[in-house]
Amino acid sequence: MLADIIQFDFLRNTFLTGIIVGIIAPLLGTFIIVRRLSLIADALSHVTLAGIAFGLLLEKKYMVTLSPLYSGMAFSVMGSIFIEKLRRVYQAYQELAIPIILSGGVGLSVIFISLADGFNTDLFNYLFGSVSAVSKNDFLMITGISIVIMIVITLFYKELFSLSFDEEHATVSGIHAKWIHLLFIVLTALVIAVSIRIVGVLLVSALMTLPVAASMRIAKGFKQMIGFSIAFGEIAVIIGLISGYYFSIPPGGTIVMVAIIILLLSISVKRITFRTQRKRDRK
Repeated sequence: MLADIIQFDFLRNTFLTGIIVGIIAPLLGTFIIVRRLSLIADALSHVTLAGIAFGLLLEKKYMVTLSPLYSGMAFSVMGSIFIEKLRRVYQAYQELAIPIILSGGVGLSVIFISLADGFNTDLFNYLFGSVSAVSKNDFLMITGISIVIMIVITLFYKELFSLSFDEEHATVSGIHAKWIHLLFIVLTALVIAVSIRIVGVLLVSALMTLPVAASMRIAKGFKQMIGFSIAFGEIAVIIGLISGYYFSIPPGGTIVMVAIIILLLSISVKRITFRTQRKRDRK
């Protein structure tokens, strides 16, 4: 595969994009898990699917040349803004915002897919990922968005950390929680949108949660949890892309299964370590 990556631009773009996604998805996923918003990735991924279906509908029915990736990003960002608005409407039941937006995304997806006369190869690739779907323009756009995300996380790390663990204290301390929340959820929407080329709409939430779930079992601090999450995410993406290339299958499924294996291994390591420590304490 290494020789093919050097020779073919689309494979090189896909592989490099996978490495980038393997960093930014678990990075934001760590904050999402700590804030107990793990289902938000599912909601935004379904809204992204609606945007992709809308883009394919425009292209097929009305000959409008608009990349489904861009329409997916637009819908995802709008969905993230609506989630934040609804969380303010339902102050006592903020989690209601997520299933509301998820349901809307599914409903719009069904409508747009039906109007476009059903599934096609492009939509299938967006659903489950593809090793040949990333163009040079896609790669450059994803790289640019990833750089922006890394800069924002670096600049606002303390604020995001405070809001994740103690929102009331952070607000009292003078942190503009409203705008930080909005900025974070928009970044999440962008990460989901750019990750679908590799993992697929239906599986992208797994890349944001499974590596984090695995790292939580063995990490001893928040920064260490971020480091382990990124490492596990990279392992899953690289193995998934290689498997998808050699077996001619969508990489999204193999990426998720590798992430699950890593999760099971981390749980086993934690249990073994705990039992060993108990035996030592008894002695």
